Amino acid sequence: MNMLRSAWFIAVEDSKNTFRQKETLIWTFVMPIIFFYFIGTVTGGFGPSKSGAREVLALEVPGEGGFLVDELQTRLEAEDYEVRRNPEGVERYARRLQIPAISSEQGNFSASVMAGDKQILKFLRKGESLNSQYDEVRLNKAVYSVLADLIASSELDREASADSFAELAAMPRNLSLDVSSAGKRIEPPSGYSQTIPGTMVMFTMMILLTSGAILLLMERKQGLLRRLASTPIPRSSVVLGKWLGKLSLGFIQIAFAMIAGTLLFDMDWGPNLWMVCLILAGWAGFNASLGILLANIGRSEGQVAGIATISVMVMAALGGCWWPIEITPGWMQDLAIYLPTGWTMDAMHQLINFGNDPSVTIPHLMAQVIGCLVLGYLAVRSFRYD
Repeated sequence: MNMLRSAWFIAVEDSKNTFRQKETLIWTFVMPIIFFYFIGTVTGGFGPSKSGAREVLALEVPGEGGFLVDELQTRLEAEDYEVRRNPEGVERYARRLQIPAISSEQGNFSASVMAGDKQILKFLRKGESLNSQYDEVRLNKAVYSVLADLIASSELDREASADSFAELAAMPRNLSLDVSSAGKRIEPPSGYSQTIPGTMVMFTMMILLTSGAILLLMERKQGLLRRLASTPIPRSSVVLGKWLGKLSLGFIQIAFAMIAGTLLFDMDWGPNLWMVCLILAGWAGFNASLGILLANIGRSEGQVAGIATISVMVMAALGGCWWPIEITPGWMQDLAIYLPTGWTMDAMHQLINFGNDPSVTIPHLMAQVIGCLVLGYLAVRSFRYD
């Protein structure tokens, strides 16, 4: 009991000392939100990325446009776009499709096309994201399907009109494709559904391997740990107290990030929030042990900061924190299986984005727990007071 009481006292004091550091406060409560917004915006367009959400497309039509523009709008909506025709403040839209202006002599866009005049539609897109090529595929499909119906109407000696297009749509097809899913539909996450979990995993590791380890190293250099050596508190209690202090820092950071992600970015954590929290708790414990071990091995603040920063950046990139690992080459996906960040991000994707049963992530959680215990044992064995 005295051992646990001593460990708890050290944990409380360690937490107080940690949150007196301005750098820790900034990287715990400010930087994650900035990363959520900017990276989430770049990787998912302008707005929250949620499963089933429709991208907004501004359709700029000078004048009436005619029935061909109406047909094009219908087919764009069939491609899962939310089409807004001539909206106010069109320049602010991330996706814009411009219909060319037609002179009064030509009538409107539809009349000009039917007269055989060449018309070029212009697609404007702000930024690049994971689905930019998908935009091109859907836009081309909508445009060329309208063109195909124009050609079909001509071949059938019918004047192209809204009625003739409706007749073509009702005609039986000699060749059709029946598409059905072979299993649960899986789409790589993008936008905030990728960025928020990825940033949380990266920042938890970053904070516990930099602030957590460096503060412990400073306490050793300042002789604070030598004072603990003169007390009857055993080494295991000291390490346990330091571990609990780092763990509390990880818990606070994760809790704040989850609340901010939910309230500010409408993040959906899936149907198994409790398992998501358990995975993140295991991740915090793993990094708390690793942070103490790094502080025991490191000899200077610069050395610890350098090792921590490089390690976090490499593991974040290769483990799927910066982008969905599902879109990377096969060798990267195979490598991610052997990285702690890869275990955690795969578990987050399984629970949040793919809607799988929590039992699928039990191996991930076990790997975290085993890693935490092994690193914790090494941290106790290598712990030194000076």
